[in-house]
Amino acid sequence: MSGALAALARHGRLVLVAGLLVGALAPGLARALAPLIFPMIVVLLFLATLRVEMRVAFPGRRSLPRYLAVTLVMQVALPVAAIAALRGLGAEASVLGIGLVLVLAAPPMTGSPGLTILAGGEPAPALRQLVLGTALLPLTVLPVFWLLPVFGAPLVVAEAALRLLAVIALAGGAAIVLRARMAWLRGSAGQGTVDGLITLGMAVVVVGLMSAVGPALTTPGPAFWGTLASVFALGFGAQVATLLLTRRRAPGSAPALAIIAGNRNLALFLGALPPDTAAAMLLFVGLYQLPMYLTPLVMAPLIRRLLADGQP
Repeated sequence: MSGALAALARHGRLVLVAGLLVGALAPGLARALAPLIFPMIVVLLFLATLRVEMRVAFPGRRSLPRYLAVTLVMQVALPVAAIAALRGLGAEASVLGIGLVLVLAAPPMTGSPGLTILAGGEPAPALRQLVLGTALLPLTVLPVFWLLPVFGAPLVVAEAALRLLAVIALAGGAAIVLRARMAWLRGSAGQGTVDGLITLGMAVVVVGLMSAVGPALTTPGPAFWGTLASVFALGFGAQVATLLLTRRRAPGSAPALAIIAGNRNLALFLGALPPDTAAAMLLFVGLYQLPMYLTPLVMAPLIRRLLADGQP
C-alpha cells in the first residue's frame, strides 16, 4: 500500500488533472462528492501538517514580521489596489470585479501546502501563511468591506474565519502529536505515503468542486469563456509575478509564496454575499478550481527553471 501511494504521489500532477476531467465530465459523481468537500479539506490540512516538522509548522519569533508583511500585502494591499482600479473602470460591482477582489482578499487555500509539495516546493512556508492569513482574516477584511460594501456583513466572514481557524488548530495539532509519536512518518517511506494520500485527497476534492462547472460546459457562452480566461490570468499571473519577485530574495520560500499568491480560499466569503450575488458567483468559483488544480503541472517546471536561473 505504501508503495502504491508513493507511486501515486510521483504522478500527482497528472492525478489532479484526471480529477478535473472526472469532475467536469461526470456531473452526477461530482454532485455526490460535493458534501465531502469540507471533510476532505480538513483531512488534507491534517496530512499537510503531518508532512512537516513541528518546529517549522508555525512562524518563529524572528520570521513572524516577514510572514505578517506577506499577509498584509496579499490580503489588504492587493485587494484595496484592485478596488481602486476597478472603481476607475466602473467595474467594481461586476461579477468578475467582485471575484477578483474576493480572491485577493482571501487567505491561502487550505490545500496550499499540498499544492506546494506537488509543485516541488517546501510546504512549511505555505502552512505558516495559511495559519497566519486565516487568523488575521477578521481584521484584514475590514478595509475591503469598507471600500466595497457589496460583500455584506463583515461579522459573517469573521465567524467563518474563526471556525476555519479552529479546524486548523485541531487538525494541525492532531497531526503534530501523531508525527512526534510515530518515527516512521518522519522517514522517506512515511513521507511518500503521506504525499500519496495528499494527492488522492486532492483528486477527490476537485471532483466535488467541479459540480457547478459540468453543466456549464454543455452550453458555454461568452460569460463562460470570459470568466475562464480571467481566472487563468489571475491564478497563474499572480503565481508567476510572485515567483519572479521572490526567487532571488527568498529562493527557499519562493515556490510556496507563489502557490499561495494565486490559490486563495475565496469560498470563505460566499456566506457573506447577498443571495443573488452568491448565485452569480458560482461559475466563477467553479472555474477558479481549474488553474488551481493545474498549478502543479504548470508551475513545477517553471519553478525549477526560474530558481535555477536565479542562482548565482
